Amino acid sequence: MKKEAILTKDAPAPIGPYSQAIRAGNLLFCSGQIPFDPATGQMVGQGDVKIQTRRVMDNIAAILKTAGASFDHIAKTTIFLKSMNDFPMVNEIYGSYFSGVTPARSTVEVARLPKDVSVEIEVTAVLG
Repeated sequence: MKKEAILTKDAPAPIGPYSQAIRAGNLLFCSGQIPFDPATGQMVGQGDVKIQTRRVMDNIAAILKTAGASFDHIAKTTIFLKSMNDFPMVNEIYGSYFSGVTPARSTVEVARLPKDVSVEIEVTAVLG
């Protein structure tokens, strides 16, 4: 099966040896997104998980758009949180990006995230 890397300047550039997303057949695997502003390369929302979550979701939106998809195409998400105490706030922002059938989801608390951010989200989408 052919793999195609998806790359957009409207989401943060990879900070290591990985792609923003990979299209394999009709599946799109998006790498975990953290709250970095693609224009500045800097983290946003220091100490504010709502601002961080919005930036993460906007980064995901940019990658989906580049692949010809939208949030309606997402089948599965995984949310990584620095603190499960942030779950209600992250859930509120995350949920506002979906309409209709929401994807399957896992949410886990982790000891540490890249660049010490509070939230990271990865998604898998099914392309039409």
